[in-house]
Order: sequence, then structure tokens, then C-alpha cells
Amino acid sequence: MAVLDINKARACFPSLRSGHIYADNAGGSRTTQVVIDRIVDYLSNTNAQLEAGYAAVNSQRVAEGSIAAVELFNATSLDEVGFGSSATMLLENIARALENDIQPGDEFIITYEHEANNGPWKRLAARRNAVVKYWHPIPVSAENPYSLTYRVEELLPLVSSRTRLAAITACSNILGSVIPVEEIVKALRQRAKEQGAMKIEVALDCVAYASHKRMDVQKWDVDYCVISVYKVFGAHNAVAYVRPAALQTSFTSIVHDFLEVDDKPRKFQPDGPGQELVYGASAIVPYLKSLTPEDDLTASFNAIAKHEQEILTPLLRFLTDAKQVDRGVRIIGESEINFSRTSNVSFVVVGQNAIKSKNIVEAFNKKGGISIQCGYFGAYYLIDNLRPKLDINDGVVRISLVHYNTVEEVEKIVDVLREVLA
Repeated sequence: MAVLDINKARACFPSLRSGHIYADNAGGSRTTQVVIDRIVDYLSNTNAQLEAGYAAVNSQRVAEGSIAAVELFNATSLDEVGFGSSATMLLENIARALENDIQPGDEFIITYEHEANNGPWKRLAARRNAVVKYWHPIPVSAENPYSLTYRVEELLPLVSSRTRLAAITACSNILGSVIPVEEIVKALRQRAKEQGAMKIEVALDCVAYASHKRMDVQKWDVDYCVISVYKVFGAHNAVAYVRPAALQTSFTSIVHDFLEVDDKPRKFQPDGPGQELVYGASAIVPYLKSLTPEDDLTASFNAIAKHEQEILTPLLRFLTDAKQVDRGVRIIGESEINFSRTSNVSFVVVGQNAIKSKNIVEAFNKKGGISIQCGYFGAYYLIDNLRPKLDINDGVVRISLVHYNTVEEVEKIVDVLREVLA
């Protein structure tokens, strides 16, 4: 397995030169210099409407962003990907485009994860008199009621002859756990077939997954998939994959009625995305490939995963040490260190000497030099349904690391935590 050259990786991010430790990367990663350069170049030299007769270079540059998205998703065609301002907006557009294909009594299976992949389906169900069912995570440790994970055994009984859509999350932005997408989708489709479901589609949220692991929409057999580009080392926009069959047979166009977009991603894009941001996204794949000598995304993500296990280890070992557990520290999610979780760690401090999550973050802010965060991070109902109940307005502490973080940075984070928890 290729080894990540951490110094080479860090040199690609201008914001890391200050020495500040960024440990809230699940809220937004740093942006690579090559992305910044392409955005500036686009605005400086080729900023024009795509339809303009003098804009051939402009159009090609925007297409390069889609080419990069195809490679990130492992899709097959430019006609399968479309950009937008956020993953939330793209999923709302997809739900709007699906509206005429949903019948009263159809059933949606959703989770308590980020509302981007929940809210659009709840609103669509309300408009079309569909039924919403929830795939609940369950605790895996008797000692920690917050040690939640998702099990396929809890999902399959929800499937019926009326199941129309399942909206699931590849990686929880709170729990840090990665679900086996291929296994889950295969089991889901098989159970739906056995139950006599006429048509089932899968909407996959990869926002908290895409910076850590290789995506493969073909292997996973999903119909919809979204990522946030600004959480994958790019600028603030997002991109969606839509299976061609869904574009053609499930969607009704939500754009101007005079546009011919029956088999194009424009069908769910009411307006064009920020063209300079799309061109900026074209630099993400070359950056990722440059991380390993193989010049290959799979090799790079393997190296990223290995490095992230190394930086995750000292953090989780500290937080799950018997002394900290006695102190009241509880990990939200599973605490094992393995490749089935990312380097995204959430926790609370409960018990007789509980500490508010906001106070822990404030202690870091006063120290300076390290950014972590607290809250519910868009997963309002996941936090609100934890038992014993937590203060939703205080939420959980989240420390989210990516491949440009170092072991030395994590050791500094642990030093501050040790002071705060003393």
C-alpha cells in the first residue's frame, strides 16, 4: 500500500501555512491552491455565458468540472452529474423532480442523519401523501448508550410492497461510522423484490464519506448520490449523480418548459451552477491522484485511509481510556479503531461532573490555534433522539480530521482535552 506524503499534501493548502490546527473538517475542508488558481483564472480570463458564441474555452472548462465529478463518483457519463450550490439544494431539486412519480401510500425509508437527505423526502411525502419510515441506529455497547450504529437487520423489516425510496447515508457526520453500501443496497433491493415492490430507488448521502474513501456508484447500484465539493478540498458548491434511467423515467423537468432536457442533468437544475466553482472542482481529482506515485484515485484513498487510522488512534485511545470514561466521556457511535469508521469523532461529557459541549469548545477557543466545533451539525433528529437525552442546543463535541492533519496536531488536541477534562 502506498504511503501518504503528508508534507507534500499539506503544502497544497495555503491556509495550513499559519500553523493553525483545523479539526472541524466535516464542516468544511481546506481548499487546495490548484482549486483557488482555477477559480481565479476562470474569472480573470474566460468568464462568459456558456451559450455565447465566443465561449468555447469557457464551456470546455465547465465540462472539465463534470469530468472530474464523473471520476469521483465512478459514474459513466457527463450526463449523469449535475452541480448546485449545496447537497441540500440538490436533493431538494431531485425530490421536486420525482414528485409526479410518487403515489399516495408509497413508502420512504430514511434515517436520522443529516437533514439534507431527510427533509426533502419528508416534504415530498407530505405533498404526495406518502409514508415515512425510519431506519434507527442501535447501541452496540451496554456500557455506552450512545454507541450507535446502523444494522441491516433493523432496515430490512421496514421494506414492504409499497417501498418506493430509501434515503441512506454512506458515512454519518456524527457517528463517524461507514456503512457497507454495496451490501446494504443489495439486501434492500432483494427484500423489495421479495415483497413485490414495483420500483425502489436509493438516494445516498456521501457528504461525510467522499473526503475519506473512494466512491463507486456503479458498484453500489444507487440511483442518486450527492457530495459537497467544499468538504472534498474544493470551493463551496456540490454535485449530484443521477442514474440515467431515473432521469428519463422518474423525473419531471423542474426547469423552463421550453428547454429540451429529458435525458440531461439540467432537468433538475433550475439555473446554471456557478461556472467558476465547477471549473475549480476540476482540480480536485488531479490533486487526489498526486498524493501517491500510482497517480490513481483508489491508491490515494487507500493511503488516506491508512493515514487517517494513524491520526485517529491517539484521539480515540485518550477519549476511551478508563480514566476518561470514569470522568463521563462518552463517544457518540462506535469507539473501535478500524476501517469501518472515519477520523470523525463526536463525544459528550456526562454524569455528576458533566461539561457542556459549548464550554469544551470555548476552552479551545481561549487557548487559540485549534478549531473544533459543537452542535448537532444538521443531524438534529439523531441528536434529539439520543437516550439518555442530551440538550439539543448544546449538542456534541466533534473533532473531525482528514488526511492533511498530523499525529503531532492530534497530540496537541489531546493535550488541551486533558486540561479541560482534568
